[in-house]
Amino acid sequence: MENYKPDGYHTAIPYLIINGAAKAIEFYKDVFGATEMLRFPQPDGRIGHAEITIGDSVIMLADEFPEMGYRSPVSLGGSPVNICLYVPNTDKTVAAAVKAGATITQQIEDKFYGDRAGAIKDPFGFTWNIMTHIRDVSTDEMMKAASAMDG
Repeated sequence: MENYKPDGYHTAIPYLIINGAAKAIEFYKDVFGATEMLRFPQPDGRIGHAEITIGDSVIMLADEFPEMGYRSPVSLGGSPVNICLYVPNTDKTVAAAVKAGATITQQIEDKFYGDRAGAIKDPFGFTWNIMTHIRDVSTDEMMKAASAMDG
C-alpha cells in the first residue's frame, strides 16, 4: 500500500500514558509550543486518546487506564524512556519548563556531538532531552571525543 500512514505522521510516534493528560497537554503547549490536534474525552473525565504536534512531530497520549494495563511513569515509579526534542533555544526552553514545574535532571552544556543540551523531568514523570544543534561533528570526531571522555 502506497499510503501506509496518514499525511503528516512519521513512521514512529511516541505514545505517552500520563496521570493527568489534560494538564500535560497544557504544559506541552506552554513549554514546547505544542498544538493540540484532537482529544477524545471519556465520560469519567479521563482522556482516552489525544494527539499533539511539537514542531513537525506528532505525539499521541492518553490518561492512565490501569484497568487496561496502561500506567504512567508516576504509577510505575519512573520511565526508562527519554524523549529527545530539538528546539531553537535549549536554554530558553529549559527555563520555561522549570518555571512550569519541571526539574532539571542534566545541566545544559555544549556537547561533544554538536548539540547544546540538557534534560528535564516534566511534572508527569517523563524525561525530555532538550537540544539545539550548534555545529556539525563528524563521526570520527565524535568517537575521538567519546574515547577521551572514557579515559
